[in-house]
Amino acid sequence: MSNENGIESWQTTVIEKMPHLSKPPAMVLGLWSFGMVMSQSCGLTTVASFIAGLQGKKENSVGQRLREWYMGADEKKGVDRAELDVTLCFNWLILWVLSWWSSNEKRLAIVMDASSLGERFVVLAISIVCRGCAIPVAWVVVKAAEPGKWQPQWERLWRHLEGSIPSDWLVIVLADRGLYADWLFRLIVELHWHPFLRINKGGTFRKAGSSQFLPLATLLPATAQAWSGTGHCFKSNPLACTLLACWDDEHKDPWLIVTDFPPNQADVFWYAMRSWIESGFKQSKRAGWQWQATKMTDPERATRLWLAIAVATLWVVSVGSQAEDSLPASSFDDLPPAHIARRVSVRSKPRVIACFRRGILAILIALLNSCPLPYGYFKPEPWPTLSPKFSPVG
Repeated sequence: MSNENGIESWQTTVIEKMPHLSKPPAMVLGLWSFGMVMSQSCGLTTVASFIAGLQGKKENSVGQRLREWYMGADEKKGVDRAELDVTLCFNWLILWVLSWWSSNEKRLAIVMDASSLGERFVVLAISIVCRGCAIPVAWVVVKAAEPGKWQPQWERLWRHLEGSIPSDWLVIVLADRGLYADWLFRLIVELHWHPFLRINKGGTFRKAGSSQFLPLATLLPATAQAWSGTGHCFKSNPLACTLLACWDDEHKDPWLIVTDFPPNQADVFWYAMRSWIESGFKQSKRAGWQWQATKMTDPERATRLWLAIAVATLWVVSVGSQAEDSLPASSFDDLPPAHIARRVSVRSKPRVIACFRRGILAILIALLNSCPLPYGYFKPEPWPTLSPKFSPVG
């Protein structure tokens, strides 16, 4: 493997895609993310050892360069030492993703969620999801035991993304029921995106044209049923919205989704993409970058390290997406949409290899074969749709 086909090529890409960064921090960001992919670890010692061996340098000097990259300005030696402001990278990460996105697809699913690291950290992350993976585009790491609410943190993250996606794109924002809040719904609408937020079944809903609030738990009497309509959720603090509901045999509780879409323009099964951020958190840990093994205790340093995690993930998922898109279609996939087999078959086609893992393998194979460094593209799958097995409730 030559440096020209490997690390230097990747550093050139990082400099191009993150033009707001001066060259020195962009170069180190390239070192960090390249080293993570090659070593499948975000550990300083592991990445420094790999980069040092690749470049024929001393591990201590490489390690110090990598360490200083995520340190605060007051911790660095010398004069004119700048501190990396991660928030300035969020818009550029989205632009990077969009530049590699399929040209005939102008829809994005964005998911927000929190992930804990023991009793030390909580990561609040906003990610673009694609093919079962999640690419972080905005985040903050906070102390797990830190008092106070997360609302101000989430609001700041969303404000950093304002105007980052062209207005002609359709963007949905998904969140689990533990994160629902009326301020979040309104903020997403204010950003000209579409909330797709799950709520608890303990609330109430007043259908359009009715004067009575009914318990949400009574909306779907049994499983394998679905309902959609407009109205107001919550009697004490009413939210004008569209409510989408379905109840699958595999779930204890129904999905109850509030959105601003008209009922005929949204599908409750889009919510299935929310779980992909959980796969993303898994890939940041034992399935990928080994974040769970970090010895960091400073949340600000950890927030900066997550920039390298985000860039490494973006690269790997793009290559995996291209590789997966190039796989031959199954015979089932070749059937027409109206074919009887599609109507009677309960199809579950789990990936044999995760898109994330396939991307890492494709990069390693290319470099071991002395091929040019692979860059992929994002080719999203069709969004999930409600199965015909669900009967509508009147």
